[in-house]
Amino acid sequence: MSTNQALEGVGSFLDDRLHGARGIRIFLRKVFPDHWTFLLGEIALYSFIILLLTGTFLTLFFQPSMSTIVYHGSYLPLQGVRMSRAYASTLNISFDVRGGLLMRQIHHWAAALFMAAIFAHMLRIFFTGAYRKPRDVNWLIGIVLLTLGMLEGLFGYSLPDDLLSGTGLRILEGVILGIPIVGTYLSFFLFGGQFPGNDIIPRLYVIHVLLIPGLILGLIAAHLFIMFHQKHTQMPGKGRTEKNVVGAPMYPYFMAKTGAFFFFVFGVLALLSTVAQINPIWLYGPYNPVSISAGSQPDFYMGFLEGTLRISPSWTWDLAGHTVAWNVLFPALVPLGLLLTGAALWPFIERWATGDYAEHNVNDRPRNAPTRTAIGVAAVAFYSIMLLEGANDLIADHLDIPLYTITWIARFAVFLGPALAYFLTKRICLGLQRKDRDLLEHGLETGIIRQMPDGEFVEIHRPVSEEKRAVLLSKKEPVALPAPGAADENDIPAPATRGLAGKLRATANRVITESVPLTGGNGHGNGHGNGHGGSHGDEAERAAVGAPHSPVADGDVAAPGTVARDNGQQSGDAGS
Repeated sequence: MSTNQALEGVGSFLDDRLHGARGIRIFLRKVFPDHWTFLLGEIALYSFIILLLTGTFLTLFFQPSMSTIVYHGSYLPLQGVRMSRAYASTLNISFDVRGGLLMRQIHHWAAALFMAAIFAHMLRIFFTGAYRKPRDVNWLIGIVLLTLGMLEGLFGYSLPDDLLSGTGLRILEGVILGIPIVGTYLSFFLFGGQFPGNDIIPRLYVIHVLLIPGLILGLIAAHLFIMFHQKHTQMPGKGRTEKNVVGAPMYPYFMAKTGAFFFFVFGVLALLSTVAQINPIWLYGPYNPVSISAGSQPDFYMGFLEGTLRISPSWTWDLAGHTVAWNVLFPALVPLGLLLTGAALWPFIERWATGDYAEHNVNDRPRNAPTRTAIGVAAVAFYSIMLLEGANDLIADHLDIPLYTITWIARFAVFLGPALAYFLTKRICLGLQRKDRDLLEHGLETGIIRQMPDGEFVEIHRPVSEEKRAVLLSKKEPVALPAPGAADENDIPAPATRGLAGKLRATANRVITESVPLTGGNGHGNGHGNGHGGSHGDEAERAAVGAPHSPVADGDVAAPGTVARDNGQQSGDAGS
């Protein structure tokens, strides 16, 4: 019996019982667009898979216990030192388990890569407007995944019970104690008594290996299912419309590419873990509540919160015998809460302000949404300043600058930096829009100067390519609402601007929709803005560029390396 006959027999056996052949055919013919930024989500997914694999290995040897023992292991500098079983088992994994240190390193680097990929992936989604209807639910899932990832990382690197991670738990206890009225009760509940107690490591272990990974796994599954059902967004280009997807089929092209990319990510993490040391807990020693190491820094995704705590001035209230430590509570909860809440609400704020309730399957170029891009860059600047402030002691030491000077610089920069980033980014985006408009009107400069019969010298321009022109014309002109207080010829205010909410909406609309309008032109101008294409010609060319060429339905399989177009005609797709 040949291999094909054996596979056919197994397939028939399964299909007769599960009736999955049709669904598998649809899945294998699914079209995926191609762009390098789409790899960011894949990096996050593959990093999580590697985290599950390496974490399973580590759980076989780690002992989540805070009971005290005397160490007599392979690491001689800590011989005879009293430590928890959690710390001793981590030393055992690092020095006595074959491949244990490599697994620890891969696990930690994979966690850092997972968070970095989520950050980058969500920034790509924000800057390109991929969160818009119908993908706003997936955007909210992404924000929850980001939050869970931060908590998972915090609890994970707290498990070894070393001096560095114990310092982080001490900060966490201080934040919890800063919550008015219930803070003390919450702290005693979490730590099982007075800090550090004997229960925090076992409890964090259960949360880290069972609860949060289960939630992340379920949310990732939901995220991928929704993405598959709604189709992937695509970058603007020739032949790409709101009703099709231009790319390559799942089998064999995308399956081979994404499989190879998984092993590439795994190889990079393995190489990095081999040559770059991370979290050497044996250098820190076991946790002792009366000790702290100099230059303590959390992982980058928690460094933001470290910076907010260090930048905060002394600010407390004494009310009815209770002290409210605003200098701990406010920086720990408010800045990150504003960022995450603002990101979650932004799709709905933008939709309310612009009145755009249409579905969007083609992404925006960041320059074509200057206000959105400027807000995103301002948020990145705010986060970066706080991250740097989280290392203010190291910066002060290396640059030989007083520590409090660094802190005061950060206190001003945290307000001035985002404002400056917003202004500059918006001006740059508007300038790039004017450049695009000039390309459409005049074409590309060739550097060739020609003398006309009347003696005039002009520079020859060549028209932009069809692909480039399709990208330039993908910009959708925003719809502007009437200005606040605007009235018609009968002095009746426009309904959209009535009341406080109407005025706020009109003002937000004017800010968000600020843009440079495209003008008629086909890239055949003579260098003076006198293009030869009229308005009717422009519309005809735009229609021609936007039309798909020989589309291949989602149910068809394109040859490897060719382009397929999913027109949403296959049953079972989001468009059907």
